[in-house]
Amino acid sequence: MQRPGVPRAGILDGVSRWLAVWGAIWLAGSVGAFLVLDPILASFIAIFGLCLWGVAVLASNWDQHSSFEQRERDRARRRAERRERTKDARARDRARWEAHQQRKADRSAGR
Repeated sequence: MQRPGVPRAGILDGVSRWLAVWGAIWLAGSVGAFLVLDPILASFIAIFGLCLWGVAVLASNWDQHSSFEQRERDRARRRAERRERTKDARARDRARWEAHQQRKADRSAGR
């Protein structure tokens, strides 16, 4: 069990205990299959079991991700921060663009 305030570290961080137990059972079963069965059949059993265990590991935290709304709020916050940081450059660009448009209008009006 995780103690509060203590960061977790390690290769199995985020993998539940029952998945680690099933991984150990798969490993023992695969070794046993290679000792008892034909190597080709044992390979099939080992690969199939590994695939099932891998899918279970990937699906174990499926519901622990952030929601779409939370990700959109985070993106909107980052966009607002970026717009705030670059507001001076955008103001300069807008002034240059307006000056360019004015010069274009003056040229076309003069012809």
